Formats: sequence, C-alpha cells, structure tokens
Amino acid sequence: MVVGVSKGFEKRLQLIGVGYRATLEGKDLVLSLGFSHPVRMAIPDGIQVKVEENTRIVISGYDKSDVGQFAATIRKWRPPEPYKGKGVKYADEIVRRKEGKAGKKK
Repeated sequence: MVVGVSKGFEKRLQLIGVGYRATLEGKDLVLSLGFSHPVRMAIPDGIQVKVEENTRIVISGYDKSDVGQFAATIRKWRPPEPYKGKGVKYADEIVRRKEGKAGKKK
C-alpha cells in the first residue's frame, strides 16, 4: 500500500497483429482487435491509461489489484495465440510459439 501511494504501480500491454491498435477517447479506451466492431472500455476511477505508438498501453494507478484487473480484462479480449503470436500480451510476457502444420510429405 505504501509503495502504491509513493511510486504507484504500472502494467504495460502490447498489441501484436495487423490492424490491432488502441486509442483514447475521453474516459474510454477504444481497441481495434480484428472484430467487426471496436471494443470500448470505460477506464475506472483511480487508473491512468496512456497509449504509446498505437500498439502499447501503459496502465498505472495506486491500487495494485485494480491495475492488474484492468490489464487482465483488456488482455482477455484477445490473448496471444501460439501460432502467429497475435493478440494482447504483457510487455514482459514470453509467448511460446508452436510449429504449424508439417505439410505434404513426398
């Protein structure tokens, strides 16, 4: 609690994928994640959100659980998939990649 008041907590998210981007519109975070509609999320009180380069989101605040929960709800829309790595991932997260189909054998 003391660390939250003095320094604050921070989570960084990264959008990976063609056409995946984030913007701020007033008190809303608008995510374009490949759906037919933009995803609008209201930013809770006590949390600050910054968008850097359209693909990086920085969530900061005093309460560690609120910051983590808001980051998790953003990530839940498109978790990173193992084949191409597309999706919303934490900046320090490592996504294990899988090999695709082997193809036709001769």
